[in-house]
Amino acid sequence: MQLSHHRKGQRGFSLIEVLVALVVLSIGMLGIAALYVDSLRSGRTAIHRTQAVILVSDMAERIRANPDAGAAYAGAAADNNCADDVGLSNDCTAAEMAADDLQIWQQSIAGLLPNGVSQIQFVPAVGGLPATYTISVTWNEVGQAAPVSYVLTVQI
Repeated sequence: MQLSHHRKGQRGFSLIEVLVALVVLSIGMLGIAALYVDSLRSGRTAIHRTQAVILVSDMAERIRANPDAGAAYAGAAADNNCADDVGLSNDCTAAEMAADDLQIWQQSIAGLLPNGVSQIQFVPAVGGLPATYTISVTWNEVGQAAPVSYVLTVQI
């Protein structure tokens, strides 16, 4: 009886093939991780911009609700206790309400936007033109050299 020694084709993977597959897989996983980090950064930026729009719109609505305050919205903020915890307003003048609105608004900005700074400029009504308020919020965004701003102009 004669034994035949026929070599059949190789079975399985060689070590080099496995290492190449691991390198390709690792590069793909690093790419996915970079995309994930970029999406987190973009999400944070989107949240800050959305909060800025909401905060500026909130102040515009406060100004519309208190049109007699005029330049008081461009003045100093003060806690005048014009609104209590249940939303009922106390007896305050228009200027006191404006200062109270500014206080609440600036606290919201400080709590929601990193290094948030607010500014309101007032131009009184002249010659039939309505009064103009320019409301702006500026904050620092991670990864950007210059601060980011959102500005809204309201005429009343």
